[in-house]
Amino acid sequence: MEGVEHRVIKVNGINMHVAEKGEGPLILFIHGFPELWYSWRYQIAALSSKGYRAVAPDLRGYGDTDAPDLITSYTCFHIVGDLVQLLNIIAPNEHKVLVVGHDWGAAIAWYMCLFRPDKVKAMFNLSVPFIPHNPQMNPIDGWRAIYGNDYYMCRFQEPGEIEAEFAEMGTETVVKAFLTYRVPGPIMLPKGKPFGHSADTPVALPSWLSEEEVHYYVSKFDNKSGFTGGINYYRNLHRNWELMAPWTGCDVKVAAKFVVGDLDLVYHMPGMKEYIHNGGFKKDVPTLEEVVVMEGVGHFIHMEKPDEINNLIYDFFRQFD
Repeated sequence: MEGVEHRVIKVNGINMHVAEKGEGPLILFIHGFPELWYSWRYQIAALSSKGYRAVAPDLRGYGDTDAPDLITSYTCFHIVGDLVQLLNIIAPNEHKVLVVGHDWGAAIAWYMCLFRPDKVKAMFNLSVPFIPHNPQMNPIDGWRAIYGNDYYMCRFQEPGEIEAEFAEMGTETVVKAFLTYRVPGPIMLPKGKPFGHSADTPVALPSWLSEEEVHYYVSKFDNKSGFTGGINYYRNLHRNWELMAPWTGCDVKVAAKFVVGDLDLVYHMPGMKEYIHNGGFKKDVPTLEEVVVMEGVGHFIHMEKPDEINNLIYDFFRQFD
Protein backbone atom coordinates (compact mmCIF):
# COMPACT_ATOMS: atom_id res chain seq x y z
CA MET A 1 0.00 0.00 0.00
CA GLU A 2 1.31 3.39 -1.00
CA GLY A 3 2.64 5.55 1.80
CA VAL A 4 2.28 2.91 4.53
CA GLU A 5 5.31 2.63 6.79
CA HIS A 6 6.18 -0.80 8.16
CA ARG A 7 8.37 -1.42 11.16
CA VAL A 8 8.97 -4.01 13.86
CA ILE A 9 8.90 -2.90 17.50
CA LYS A 10 9.91 -4.84 20.59
CA VAL A 11 6.94 -4.94 22.98
CA ASN A 12 6.16 -7.13 25.95
CA GLY A 13 8.87 -9.66 25.06
CA ILE A 14 7.88 -10.09 21.39
CA ASN A 15 8.65 -8.40 18.07
CA MET A 16 5.49 -6.73 16.77
CA HIS A 17 5.00 -5.69 13.16
CA VAL A 18 3.17 -2.39 12.76
CA ALA A 19 1.81 -0.64 9.68
CA GLU A 20 1.07 3.06 9.94
CA LYS A 21 0.28 6.09 7.86
CA GLY A 22 -0.55 9.72 8.48
CA GLU A 23 -0.09 12.34 11.14
CA GLY A 24 -2.43 13.59 13.83
CA PRO A 25 -4.45 11.94 16.60
CA LEU A 26 -3.60 8.25 16.75
CA ILE A 27 -6.19 5.62 15.78
CA LEU A 28 -5.25 2.10 16.82
CA PHE A 29 -6.83 -0.54 14.55
CA ILE A 30 -7.11 -4.04 16.08
CA HIS A 31 -7.82 -6.92 13.69
CA GLY A 32 -9.61 -10.23 14.23
CA PHE A 33 -9.41 -13.83 13.02
CA PRO A 34 -8.20 -14.91 10.49
CA GLU A 35 -6.91 -11.48 9.62
CA LEU A 36 -3.92 -9.15 9.62
CA TRP A 37 -3.13 -5.44 9.73
CA TYR A 38 -4.04 -5.62 6.02
CA SER A 39 -7.73 -5.99 6.84
CA TRP A 40 -7.69 -2.29 7.73
CA ARG A 41 -6.18 -1.19 4.40
CA TYR A 42 -9.23 0.88 3.41
CA GLN A 43 -9.49 2.51 6.82
CA ILE A 44 -5.78 3.31 6.95
CA ALA A 45 -5.97 5.08 3.60
CA ALA A 46 -9.15 6.99 4.40
CA LEU A 47 -8.47 8.08 7.98
CA SER A 48 -4.85 9.04 7.34
CA SER A 49 -6.10 11.33 4.56
CA LYS A 50 -8.42 13.05 7.06
CA GLY A 51 -5.74 14.08 9.53
CA TYR A 52 -5.26 10.97 11.65
CA ARG A 53 -2.30 8.74 12.35
CA ALA A 54 -3.57 5.26 11.50
CA VAL A 55 -1.70 2.46 13.28
CA ALA A 56 -2.48 -1.20 12.59
CA PRO A 57 -0.33 -3.96 14.11
CA ASP A 58 -0.28 -7.64 13.33
CA LEU A 59 -1.39 -9.02 16.68
CA ARG A 60 0.62 -11.58 18.60
CA GLY A 61 0.62 -14.83 16.61
CA TYR A 62 -0.23 -13.20 13.27
CA GLY A 63 1.60 -12.03 10.16
CA ASP A 64 5.05 -10.58 10.77
CA THR A 65 4.64 -10.42 14.55
CA ASP A 66 6.16 -13.13 16.73
CA ALA A 67 4.08 -16.17 17.64
CA PRO A 68 5.06 -17.58 21.05
CA ASP A 69 4.89 -21.36 21.31
CA LEU A 70 2.98 -21.58 24.59
CA ILE A 71 -0.82 -21.57 24.31
CA THR A 72 -0.94 -19.75 27.64
CA SER A 73 0.88 -16.79 26.05
CA TYR A 74 -2.31 -15.68 24.25
CA THR A 75 -4.58 -14.49 27.07
CA CYS A 76 -6.44 -11.21 26.90
CA PHE A 77 -3.84 -9.76 29.28
CA HIS A 78 -0.98 -10.62 26.95
CA ILE A 79 -2.71 -9.03 23.96
CA VAL A 80 -3.75 -5.86 25.79
CA GLY A 81 -0.27 -5.69 27.31
CA ASP A 82 1.28 -5.80 23.84
CA LEU A 83 -0.90 -2.93 22.66
CA VAL A 84 -0.41 -0.75 25.74
CA GLN A 85 3.34 -1.11 25.48
CA LEU A 86 3.18 -0.42 21.75
CA LEU A 87 1.34 2.84 22.43
CA ASN A 88 3.80 3.81 25.14
CA ILE A 89 6.64 3.40 22.65
CA ILE A 90 5.22 4.93 19.49
CA ALA A 91 3.12 7.68 21.12
CA PRO A 92 4.70 8.45 24.50
CA ASN A 93 3.16 11.92 24.66
CA GLU A 94 -0.34 10.87 23.59
CA HIS A 95 -2.04 9.87 26.83
CA LYS A 96 -5.26 8.69 25.19
CA VAL A 97 -5.86 7.28 21.72
CA LEU A 98 -8.81 6.34 19.53
CA VAL A 99 -9.43 2.61 19.08
CA VAL A 100 -11.18 0.61 16.35
CA GLY A 101 -11.68 -3.15 16.69
CA HIS A 102 -13.30 -5.96 14.72
CA ASP A 103 -14.04 -9.58 15.71
CA TRP A 104 -11.32 -10.65 18.21
CA GLY A 105 -9.96 -7.12 17.84
CA ALA A 106 -13.28 -5.78 19.13
CA ALA A 107 -13.11 -8.16 22.11
CA ILE A 108 -9.56 -6.98 22.82
CA ALA A 109 -10.70 -3.35 22.56
CA TRP A 110 -13.41 -3.99 25.17
CA TYR A 111 -10.82 -5.62 27.42
CA MET A 112 -8.54 -2.64 26.90
CA CYS A 113 -11.30 -0.29 28.01
CA LEU A 114 -11.83 -2.35 31.16
CA PHE A 115 -8.14 -2.71 32.03
CA ARG A 116 -6.77 0.66 30.88
CA PRO A 117 -9.58 3.17 30.29
CA ASP A 118 -6.97 5.86 30.88
CA LYS A 119 -5.44 4.96 27.49
CA VAL A 120 -8.62 5.16 25.37
CA LYS A 121 -10.28 8.40 24.32
CA ALA A 122 -13.10 6.72 22.38
CA MET A 123 -13.78 3.37 20.77
CA PHE A 124 -15.50 2.28 17.56
CA ASN A 125 -16.18 -1.46 17.50
CA LEU A 126 -17.42 -3.74 14.75
CA SER A 127 -19.26 -7.07 14.94
CA VAL A 128 -18.63 -8.09 18.56
CA PRO A 129 -20.42 -6.16 21.34
CA PHE A 130 -19.24 -6.06 24.93
CA ILE A 131 -19.90 -9.45 26.53
CA PRO A 132 -20.13 -9.17 30.33
CA HIS A 133 -18.45 -11.81 32.46
CA ASN A 134 -20.83 -14.61 33.41
CA PRO A 135 -19.53 -16.32 36.56
CA GLN A 136 -22.01 -19.18 36.19
CA MET A 137 -20.68 -20.70 32.96
CA ASN A 138 -17.45 -20.56 30.99
CA PRO A 139 -17.93 -19.69 27.31
CA ILE A 140 -16.77 -22.97 25.77
CA ASP A 141 -19.21 -25.02 27.85
CA GLY A 142 -21.89 -22.52 26.92
CA TRP A 143 -21.24 -22.73 23.18
CA ARG A 144 -20.99 -26.52 23.32
CA ALA A 145 -24.35 -26.73 25.07
CA ILE A 146 -25.95 -24.56 22.37
CA TYR A 147 -24.23 -25.72 19.18
CA GLY A 148 -22.53 -29.02 19.95
CA ASN A 149 -18.97 -30.22 19.48
CA ASP A 150 -18.73 -29.26 15.80
CA TYR A 151 -19.05 -25.55 16.56
CA TYR A 152 -15.84 -23.92 15.40
CA MET A 153 -14.82 -22.54 18.80
CA CYS A 154 -15.21 -26.02 20.27
CA ARG A 155 -13.31 -27.63 17.40
CA PHE A 156 -10.46 -25.17 17.99
CA GLN A 157 -9.80 -26.36 21.55
CA GLU A 158 -7.70 -29.49 20.96
CA PRO A 159 -4.13 -28.43 20.05
CA GLY A 160 -3.07 -29.54 16.60
CA GLU A 161 -6.34 -31.18 15.58
CA ILE A 162 -7.96 -28.42 13.56
CA GLU A 163 -4.57 -27.30 12.25
CA ALA A 164 -4.10 -30.72 10.66
CA GLU A 165 -7.51 -30.49 9.00
CA PHE A 166 -6.84 -26.95 7.78
CA ALA A 167 -3.46 -28.07 6.39
CA GLU A 168 -5.24 -30.78 4.43
CA MET A 169 -7.75 -28.24 3.08
CA GLY A 170 -4.99 -25.78 2.18
CA THR A 171 -4.43 -22.27 3.49
CA GLU A 172 -6.10 -20.58 0.52
CA THR A 173 -9.30 -22.57 0.89
CA VAL A 174 -9.46 -21.87 4.64
CA VAL A 175 -8.88 -18.14 4.21
CA LYS A 176 -11.52 -17.93 1.49
CA ALA A 177 -14.02 -19.96 3.51
CA PHE A 178 -13.73 -17.67 6.53
CA LEU A 179 -13.58 -14.33 4.73
CA THR A 180 -16.55 -15.12 2.48
CA TYR A 181 -18.76 -16.62 5.21
CA ARG A 182 -22.09 -14.80 5.05
CA VAL A 183 -24.50 -17.27 6.63
CA PRO A 184 -26.34 -15.58 9.53
CA GLY A 185 -25.65 -18.58 11.72
CA PRO A 186 -22.84 -20.49 13.43
CA ILE A 187 -19.69 -21.74 11.69
CA MET A 188 -19.71 -25.51 11.96
CA LEU A 189 -16.60 -27.57 11.22
CA PRO A 190 -17.63 -31.24 11.19
CA LYS A 191 -14.79 -33.53 10.24
CA GLY A 192 -14.73 -34.13 6.50
CA LYS A 193 -17.28 -31.42 5.77
CA PRO A 194 -16.09 -28.12 7.24
CA PHE A 195 -18.22 -25.04 6.64
CA GLY A 196 -21.05 -27.33 5.58
CA HIS A 197 -19.51 -28.53 2.32
CA SER A 198 -16.70 -30.80 1.16
CA ALA A 199 -13.21 -29.45 1.61
CA ASP A 200 -12.54 -29.35 -2.14
CA THR A 201 -15.65 -27.30 -3.00
CA PRO A 202 -14.54 -24.13 -4.86
CA VAL A 203 -15.13 -20.88 -2.98
CA ALA A 204 -16.44 -17.99 -5.08
CA LEU A 205 -15.10 -14.58 -4.07
CA PRO A 206 -17.42 -11.59 -3.59
CA SER A 207 -16.83 -8.35 -5.47
CA TRP A 208 -15.11 -6.77 -2.46
CA LEU A 209 -12.38 -9.42 -2.17
CA SER A 210 -9.88 -10.15 -4.95
CA GLU A 211 -7.62 -13.14 -5.54
CA GLU A 212 -4.63 -10.83 -5.05
CA GLU A 213 -5.90 -9.79 -1.62
CA VAL A 214 -6.54 -13.40 -0.64
CA HIS A 215 -3.02 -14.31 -1.69
CA TYR A 216 -1.59 -11.69 0.68
CA TYR A 217 -3.35 -13.37 3.61
CA VAL A 218 -2.32 -16.81 2.39
CA SER A 219 1.35 -15.82 2.11
CA LYS A 220 1.42 -14.53 5.67
CA PHE A 221 -0.36 -17.53 7.19
CA ASP A 222 1.88 -19.91 5.25
CA ASN A 223 4.94 -18.07 6.54
CA LYS A 224 3.55 -18.44 10.07
CA SER A 225 3.11 -22.21 9.62
CA GLY A 226 -0.64 -21.92 9.60
CA PHE A 227 -3.32 -20.57 11.88
CA THR A 228 -2.11 -21.75 15.30
CA GLY A 229 -1.34 -18.28 16.66
CA GLY A 230 -4.85 -17.00 15.95
CA ILE A 231 -6.50 -20.23 17.09
CA ASN A 232 -4.65 -19.97 20.40
CA TYR A 233 -6.83 -16.96 21.25
CA TYR A 234 -9.81 -19.34 21.27
CA ARG A 235 -7.86 -21.84 23.36
CA ASN A 236 -7.64 -19.18 26.06
CA LEU A 237 -11.37 -18.49 26.27
CA HIS A 238 -11.70 -20.63 29.39
CA ARG A 239 -8.52 -19.16 30.89
CA ASN A 240 -9.71 -15.61 30.12
CA TRP A 241 -13.01 -16.44 31.81
CA GLU A 242 -11.18 -17.47 34.97
CA LEU A 243 -8.87 -14.45 34.88
CA MET A 244 -11.75 -12.03 34.34
CA ALA A 245 -13.53 -12.95 37.58
CA PRO A 246 -12.40 -9.73 39.34
CA TRP A 247 -14.18 -7.68 36.65
CA THR A 248 -17.56 -9.36 37.15
CA GLY A 249 -20.21 -6.65 37.14
CA CYS A 250 -17.88 -3.94 35.82
CA ASP A 251 -19.10 -1.71 33.01
CA VAL A 252 -17.23 0.09 30.26
CA LYS A 253 -16.73 3.80 30.86
CA VAL A 254 -15.25 4.84 27.50
CA ALA A 255 -17.28 6.61 24.81
CA ALA A 256 -18.24 3.94 22.27
CA LYS A 257 -20.06 3.31 19.02
CA PHE A 258 -20.97 -0.13 17.70
CA VAL A 259 -21.70 -1.27 14.14
CA VAL A 260 -22.77 -4.72 12.97
CA GLY A 261 -24.12 -6.23 9.75
CA ASP A 262 -27.52 -7.86 9.84
CA LEU A 263 -26.03 -10.98 8.21
CA ASP A 264 -23.20 -11.20 10.75
CA LEU A 265 -23.07 -14.57 12.51
CA VAL A 266 -22.38 -12.80 15.83
CA TYR A 267 -25.58 -10.76 15.52
CA HIS A 268 -27.52 -14.04 15.23
CA MET A 269 -26.06 -15.78 18.28
CA PRO A 270 -28.78 -16.76 20.77
CA GLY A 271 -29.93 -13.74 22.77
CA MET A 272 -27.56 -11.33 21.01
CA LYS A 273 -30.14 -9.13 19.29
CA GLU A 274 -32.11 -8.84 22.51
CA TYR A 275 -28.97 -7.92 24.46
CA ILE A 276 -27.93 -5.30 21.90
CA HIS A 277 -31.32 -3.65 21.44
CA ASN A 278 -33.28 -4.17 24.67
CA GLY A 279 -31.08 -2.35 27.14
CA GLY A 280 -28.50 -4.92 28.25
CA PHE A 281 -25.71 -3.56 26.06
CA LYS A 282 -26.41 0.04 27.11
CA LYS A 283 -26.47 -1.00 30.78
CA ASP A 284 -23.02 -2.61 30.48
CA VAL A 285 -21.67 0.25 28.33
CA PRO A 286 -23.49 3.35 29.64
CA THR A 287 -21.27 5.55 27.44
CA LEU A 288 -22.47 3.75 24.30
CA GLU A 289 -23.55 6.52 21.95
CA GLU A 290 -25.10 4.55 19.11
CA VAL A 291 -25.69 1.11 17.63
CA VAL A 292 -25.82 0.86 13.83
CA VAL A 293 -27.12 -2.26 12.07
CA MET A 294 -26.19 -2.28 8.39
CA GLU A 295 -28.56 -4.17 6.11
CA GLY A 296 -27.32 -6.90 3.80
CA VAL A 297 -23.80 -6.92 5.26
CA GLY A 298 -21.87 -9.85 6.71
CA HIS A 299 -19.13 -10.27 9.31
CA PHE A 300 -16.20 -8.60 7.52
CA ILE A 301 -18.07 -5.34 7.38
CA HIS A 302 -15.02 -3.06 7.16
CA MET A 303 -13.92 -4.73 3.93
CA GLU A 304 -17.37 -5.28 2.47
CA LYS A 305 -18.55 -1.69 3.03
CA PRO A 306 -15.35 0.33 3.51
CA ASP A 307 -16.67 3.74 2.45
CA GLU A 308 -19.63 3.57 4.81
CA ILE A 309 -17.48 2.34 7.70
CA ASN A 310 -14.80 4.97 7.05
CA ASN A 311 -17.42 7.72 7.17
CA LEU A 312 -18.95 6.36 10.36
CA ILE A 313 -15.56 6.19 12.05
CA TYR A 314 -14.67 9.71 10.98
CA ASP A 315 -18.01 11.19 11.98
CA PHE A 316 -17.76 9.60 15.42
CA PHE A 317 -14.11 10.36 16.15
CA ARG A 318 -14.03 13.97 14.98
CA GLN A 319 -16.05 15.03 18.03
CA PHE A 320 -13.06 14.01 20.16
CA ASP A 321 -10.45 16.07 18.28
